[in-house]
Amino acid sequence: MPATNFIDHVKIHCKSGDGGAGSVHFRREKFVPKGGPDGGNGGRGGHIILKGNKQLWTLLHLKYRKHVIAGNGKPGEGGKRTGAAGEDVILEVPQGTVARNAETDEKLIEIIEDKQEKILVPGGIGGLGNDHFKTATNQSPRYAQPGESSQEGWFILELKILADVGLVGFPNAGKSTLLSVVSAAKPEIADYPFTTLTPNLGVVPYFDYRSFVMADIPGIIEGAAEGKGIGLRFLRHIERNSILLFIIPADSDSIVKEYETLLNELKKYNKELLDKKRILAVSKSDLLDEELMNELKKELPDRVESLFISSVTMAGIPELKDMLWKALN
Repeated sequence: MPATNFIDHVKIHCKSGDGGAGSVHFRREKFVPKGGPDGGNGGRGGHIILKGNKQLWTLLHLKYRKHVIAGNGKPGEGGKRTGAAGEDVILEVPQGTVARNAETDEKLIEIIEDKQEKILVPGGIGGLGNDHFKTATNQSPRYAQPGESSQEGWFILELKILADVGLVGFPNAGKSTLLSVVSAAKPEIADYPFTTLTPNLGVVPYFDYRSFVMADIPGIIEGAAEGKGIGLRFLRHIERNSILLFIIPADSDSIVKEYETLLNELKKYNKELLDKKRILAVSKSDLLDEELMNELKKELPDRVESLFISSVTMAGIPELKDMLWKALN
């Protein structure tokens, strides 16, 4: 997917429909000149609804749709006929979309399943007709309820990618290269930092036609949680991953220090990320001889499964897939 087409954050203004007014009407027929009240209820105003669509991977289709307006409900009619409901507006969004109030940042809705529907902005309730207000002492009420007013406001839609495994690491650590060799994904790869500017997804095949989804998240740098680099913009995508696969290159100055820096950035962004299963893969291990690899093994961080891999020679890749599948199941 071209970088310009990946949109994971949009701000839209939504206005639901007004409820229709109840009717003030009396039954009048040839032989019933003074029938009782029979005013119908007003119709409900249209809702603004979010609907999950597994075929969508971006919010690009909503980027330029700044104002969304639902239809108004129709007024009630005589004969106790209810007015027609206002037309709903259904906004299809990718799975993993979160809706927030733009002013308060309150989380309102989360769409995580295909075809799942949730009302973002409810339409106004239709007013009751005068038929509902007749009593023993007031058999001819000449009033009805007006329809409830619509609701409107600015909302932010954010996409948090749904994936089984999320790749976490500094820029140029080898995340995109790993994704390209274990899946059919073709992310942009180069020997300079921040080659990956948008998350990339790949389906990793396993034995007996089984598979899992891996996400290549743009590189994090120290201070990303405070807004440095581009890490802050994409840290939210890591929230949805079942497993975090840390990628640290073998030529790093200190694997332990780099791992702790990455953990610290995740902790500052969201402490709950530290509760996820973590695996450490030391990439570019084809640069190491056996003696140096044995020395580095002694320096690997404790309490995390780790292994050495090379996306060039494919060393350790089958073992990595086994380890990820076991952790997922």
